[in-house]
Amino acid sequence: MALLCAGAAHAAPPAPALDWAACGDYQCTSAQVPLDYRDPDGTRITLQLRRHPAADPAARIGTLFIYAGGPGSSGWDWVDSFTTSVIPEIRDRFDIVGHDPRGVHRSQPVSCLDRPEYAAQWGRAPAFANAVRLAREWDAACAKHSGDLLPFIGTANQARDLDLLRQAVGDAKLTFFGGSYATYVGTVYASMFPQRTRALMLDSGYDPEKYADDPYAYDYGQYRATEKALRRFLSWCSAHAEQCAFAPGDLTGKLRKILDDLDEHPLGDVNGATMLSELTSRLNSGTRRWSALGTDLHLAESRTGPLMYAISQSDTTFNAVNVSVECADRVFPAGLPQLRARLAKVAADFPLTAPRMAYGPPAYDQTHAPACLQWPAARLSRYTGSYRATGSAPILVSGNTGDPDTPYPDAVALSQTLANGHLITWQGEGHTARRKSACIEAYMYAYLLHLTIPPAGTVCRDAPIPG
Repeated sequence: MALLCAGAAHAAPPAPALDWAACGDYQCTSAQVPLDYRDPDGTRITLQLRRHPAADPAARIGTLFIYAGGPGSSGWDWVDSFTTSVIPEIRDRFDIVGHDPRGVHRSQPVSCLDRPEYAAQWGRAPAFANAVRLAREWDAACAKHSGDLLPFIGTANQARDLDLLRQAVGDAKLTFFGGSYATYVGTVYASMFPQRTRALMLDSGYDPEKYADDPYAYDYGQYRATEKALRRFLSWCSAHAEQCAFAPGDLTGKLRKILDDLDEHPLGDVNGATMLSELTSRLNSGTRRWSALGTDLHLAESRTGPLMYAISQSDTTFNAVNVSVECADRVFPAGLPQLRARLAKVAADFPLTAPRMAYGPPAYDQTHAPACLQWPAARLSRYTGSYRATGSAPILVSGNTGDPDTPYPDAVALSQTLANGHLITWQGEGHTARRKSACIEAYMYAYLLHLTIPPAGTVCRDAPIPG
């Protein structure tokens, strides 16, 4: 399969012209970039951007590009919540710019199954044969609806887009804040354009080599992190019955009973798989939401409450991009026998969460192996390394020791992979450290503003930011 590597020689396309105009409390514009960077004068794709201009233009440093990750999250949407939650000096001294990457939301979104078809997939019994069949149906729908786009949505092209946007705003070097998957975007950017980096803050870092080149091992780490986080929550709940309405009793057994009953007797499109998906996603908020999660589980015992969750249109849209980008980035070893063995291992090792995820339809992150193994598109925008980013500016990586989504060892690995990587750690639960640890945020903002690198081995142990 053809690959477009970082070192491929092609004429550099010109930076797009940006015509900012007022849109609500912000400014918006579009940017035309090449669909296929091997043909920079060919078909264009339109990216949508949103900006909060620096409040103190006289003290302006430049543009801070932000991306919330996913893959599939909207950087355009994130401008609002990011801008209103950062310290004033960030708002004063940076234009804060977010965009929807290619294939996401406003920027020619990937389309696969429609919502009723996708919701129906979640009702199938979790079994290996079903997982393979559902993934094949999913892949065929992606190829049918977005076949011209799929080869070009991988992270290498996202990094090229980001470099054109950096040029378009007039910055000589990139300042970037990325969370979760966006840390991989930042890593690829730094590896492709190391001399063009000013400051890259990578929150909940991906292990780039494992993600791209050893995906079964990467997925195993995510399955383990999710299972352990759920069990930590259940242990806390059992020990703090006065704060957790789901206690007392055998909480693991009670949870299994709820999930099994929903599988045997669904509530419309709500079943054990959809409830588990919503439950595990709520772990990302960390301990500040554990008491509320206990109440949600107590309600679920009577088949009510927010965990009675049916697959929505936003799930359908988000997962279309999430699966497609990761399948564009990652190559799983060929062969159904290895797939069968790998899924059986995670199902056995993490029995509370993994069976419904591994043997379900293509969904979030670690569930992608059956779809990616059968992926119908050429991977023309897959980045193939190296990830050292030799010659870059210092890059700051953060990780949470109790991250249920991006395991903490991945942040450690990323900081060690980068030639100029530096790690800060928050000893806490939840996904991403920003808006959870005030201590970590202080280091993040000092780095973005003043390029200050924390001392080696810095660990924050503060209580979570309420929220």
